[in-house]
Amino acid sequence: HKWRFVKIKSLSPHNRSGYEAAAQRFCASDLEVDLSGRSFMITGANSGIGKRAALEVSARGGTVHMVCRNESRAEAARQDIVEQSKNQNVHVHIVDLSNARRVWEFAQSFTQSNSLHVLINNAGCMVNQRELTEDGLEKNFATNTLGTFILTTALIPSLKRVEDPRVVTVSSGGMLTQKLNVDDLQFEKGAFDGTAAYAQNKRQQVILTDRWASQHKEIHFSSMHPGWADTPAVQTSMPAFHAKMQSRLRTEAMGADTVVWLAASAAAREQPSGLFFQDRRAVAAHLPLASSRSSPQEEEKLLAALEEFSLKFKP
Repeated sequence: HKWRFVKIKSLSPHNRSGYEAAAQRFCASDLEVDLSGRSFMITGANSGIGKRAALEVSARGGTVHMVCRNESRAEAARQDIVEQSKNQNVHVHIVDLSNARRVWEFAQSFTQSNSLHVLINNAGCMVNQRELTEDGLEKNFATNTLGTFILTTALIPSLKRVEDPRVVTVSSGGMLTQKLNVDDLQFEKGAFDGTAAYAQNKRQQVILTDRWASQHKEIHFSSMHPGWADTPAVQTSMPAFHAKMQSRLRTEAMGADTVVWLAASAAAREQPSGLFFQDRRAVAAHLPLASSRSSPQEEEKLLAALEEFSLKFKP
């Protein structure tokens, strides 16, 4: 649990006061945009940062495709978003991202009848006991890394057909503590640590973002750290951290701000593709002097492993 109880002082850029300080340099007009005619897919859009991002996009006229696991919660969130945004173009798709075959099937059927301009990979899980999916994959890895990899890979051809396509992946500052470990992608060795597993997956997402950016120049890729926000996921997965930090945590709107900025603003498009952002600014993906950098060979090995897994489940 290396990053769970870091001194509060060192967390300050990531908490509410850090956001408030950063927001003083934000350009308000960056998000004065009309998104009508543009289509946004947001995973994990029924609560927390995903729901807030969906609301912000919808309020600006964008069409929103909510990809969620639980139908009743998703439908309740959809109604809430429509009511607040006065935009009816909000659609629910029920997909469990830990089910690799289902992710492939969904992406293939979606692209047959819908266009897509922006994919926001927001869904994530932090399971604190080692659990396997019905396919025998460790659940954090299956959802956070493989599910994200398959959905993005399957949607890339469709994204390349539209103007100004983007992919935004919600990572976490927790990944700063992690060096890519390609030899134990499913956490089979040693004692299982759900927080470290989640942080490892988030490191993998940042590496994937960088790799996708170099492979697919037509699409703008970015990953980001939303800061420590007061979301249902944090309350459930990290109760001790939540209790200790509650008054200092960011709101969901603060956590979602950079997601929406990366997905919707012209200013974000001017940034190079493949970078890691916090508070509307590209930041280092490694701590100073940290030994968290991986070699190109290790990164190739990660991509090869994910490619192999994804093809295994491709219908």
